[in-house]
Amino acid sequence: DTGFSHVHWCHQWYTDYLYSEHEIAHIKKTLNNFSLQLLDLHASSGKEKNWCSDIEHERLAGVELVKNRIHMTRKLGSDVIIMHATEYSESLIRSLDELMPYAKERDVRIAFENLDTVYFDIIAKAFDDYAPDYIGLCYDSGHGNFTGANGPAMLDKFKNRLISVHLHDNDGAQDQHKPLFSGTIDWERLYGIIAESSYIKPLSMEVSMRNSGFTDEKIFLEECFKNGETFSDMVQEKRKRF
Repeated sequence: DTGFSHVHWCHQWYTDYLYSEHEIAHIKKTLNNFSLQLLDLHASSGKEKNWCSDIEHERLAGVELVKNRIHMTRKLGSDVIIMHATEYSESLIRSLDELMPYAKERDVRIAFENLDTVYFDIIAKAFDDYAPDYIGLCYDSGHGNFTGANGPAMLDKFKNRLISVHLHDNDGAQDQHKPLFSGTIDWERLYGIIAESSYIKPLSMEVSMRNSGFTDEKIFLEECFKNGETFSDMVQEKRKRF
């Protein structure tokens, strides 16, 4: 009702939950009923089913969990899953190697999300080892705004690997997921980098009412859509000049 065309699926983003074919079919039907498309899906590294685990059965279960999300993403018409990883370990590398043929067969890429000040070190290693047709970057503007995170500079460095965005604002101290233009993020700088990046999809906001000051959901969504359109127009104008 407020104008959105796409959604970022974030349910069960950090659990061991496996979606069944029946649930995936129901989600697809629901999206179609509301004329919504899946932009991307926040997959799960799990708790016990953990693709980074040094315990082999947990790692293998984690690979199975990621395959479930890759399959779901393809079924729902998208081509990107977003993942977290706390370290670039031998276990993670083995999982990435095992997942590669499954993901490529379904034309789904994995986007590593920036989490804190050291996380771009992990991302850089993954980019060195894997090609852009398999591994890319999900840039979270809120995480990039934390003190010392230096997110925009790192995004500029890896802008040719950008395949997903989580846009939201904060005060630089906490992960608040506020609407765009309501915190301390330098959006003028950010729109220029995104415009010159490899990202070509609709812009996605990962916002929440929790710290927004809004109490009415419809008014909140209308405000978010208006801010999103403003930022999207800024990016499009820069792309024309670029």
